[in-house]
Amino acid sequence: MLTVFLYILVIALLLVLVLVIFAMTKPNEFAVRRSISIHAAPERVYSLIADFREWPKWSPWEKLDPDMRKTLSGAEIGRGAVYEWDGNKKAGAGRMEIVDAVPPSRIDIKLSFFKPFRAENKTLFTLVPAGDGTNVSWEMSGINNLMFKIMGIVMNMDKMIGRDFEKGLAAMKAEAEKPASPA
Repeated sequence: MLTVFLYILVIALLLVLVLVIFAMTKPNEFAVRRSISIHAAPERVYSLIADFREWPKWSPWEKLDPDMRKTLSGAEIGRGAVYEWDGNKKAGAGRMEIVDAVPPSRIDIKLSFFKPFRAENKTLFTLVPAGDGTNVSWEMSGINNLMFKIMGIVMNMDKMIGRDFEKGLAAMKAEAEKPASPA
């Protein structure tokens, strides 16, 4: 009986070792990128991104937890603006800070996750005028530590996060393209 248990233990350890070795062959960095064309001026789109007070109108994560605690601090808009959140298991907890902004063409955000896991990522929004509209690109990049490499074997980060980016960009498009309300 002890011999069978030892065989099972050795096989399990070998499988874990193979999994870890395979995971270590995965890239050390990741990037998720999505784009959309929006029929609105770059200034309009920029204001939806560079002002964290506007994010509830389009962010795909705002509705994950209706009781999520949110804190805005720092600058009101652009460089130095800070958004912190603490929510349920789906929303987690984290902090975003706009570290650079070039109106109306680029917003760089330092994205820190605290829960359910720790991670530091960079988020970049690029806005390029295109005729009477704007081409918007949303990119998140970061380091793939061993845990994320192992998770990446069974979960596709690009598809998972990419779907959220697509939802967010579609909502941003709908918001930016709304007719201006009469004054």
